[in-house]
Amino acid sequence: MESIARAGQTVLGLARQFELRDAVDVLIVTFLLYELIKLVRDTRAGQLVKGIILLVVLFLVSHYANLLMLNQILRAFVQSAIIVVVILFQPEIRKALEQVGHSKVAKSLATAVGGNKDREAEVLAIRKAIGEVVDGTAILQRLRMGALIVFERETKLGEIVATGTVVDADASAQLIGNIFFNKAPLHDGAMILRDGRIYAAGCILPLTSNDGVSAELGTRHRAALGMSENSDAVVVVVSEETAQISIAVGGNLTRNYTRVTLADQLERLLIGSPESSQSSGKRILGKLGLTGKKGGGNHGR
Repeated sequence: MESIARAGQTVLGLARQFELRDAVDVLIVTFLLYELIKLVRDTRAGQLVKGIILLVVLFLVSHYANLLMLNQILRAFVQSAIIVVVILFQPEIRKALEQVGHSKVAKSLATAVGGNKDREAEVLAIRKAIGEVVDGTAILQRLRMGALIVFERETKLGEIVATGTVVDADASAQLIGNIFFNKAPLHDGAMILRDGRIYAAGCILPLTSNDGVSAELGTRHRAALGMSENSDAVVVVVSEETAQISIAVGGNLTRNYTRVTLADQLERLLIGSPESSQSSGKRILGKLGLTGKKGGGNHGR
């Protein structure tokens, strides 16, 4: 009974000392651990973490069992574990940091520190680029020519741009058609759009690391998925074989877009204004004189 009473008094003492900052501290640590577990569970890093945990357990066993040689080998590994983890988990760490950078809190802090851009001018430029891409993909569909068009968002694609040729021109359907014309020197690579302008062309994209991708998908679609897995970019693909338009974003591929649904989806992803998500495609196509055409919406994976 005395031990129970003593334990009760200890708990009450700790409760009296528990302040608001302690609660905040616990919540932050809990959130970070939850995000870490979710990141590890959802990626191939899970198997690597299991291996590291096994080595740490072996290190502790060798220490208490006085297995000197094994302990010295494992000690050297444990001492350099941070560097090893950074090297092994580089893609996962990069992805996690990018997600933190894209969070609403990070954007709010960036706006407070650096000020807000001219959002209206930015939206107008992106909306014009969407209209030109929609018109350009229609030309490519009609001519049965493939295309790979990347809309850069928060993640800057400097290393991808470096693999191609800088163009830095106003977006236009005619230029898109010329670049992806099958005899043009840059037609095999990807086009990068930055801030509503055609910034580069002929760029090489990373292929997807997902082994479960359908075998019917060609190199363009695999490159689109790879780009969307490694960044927050929105990638539009025109199939040379089927003339089908697809969008890759966040490692997912949706297909069978029409002119209207393509415009709607690009506006939703790149601008995100809720009031325009239903009618944006018709408004953009209206500026192109194409409002009489109806579009469907089969967005199969």
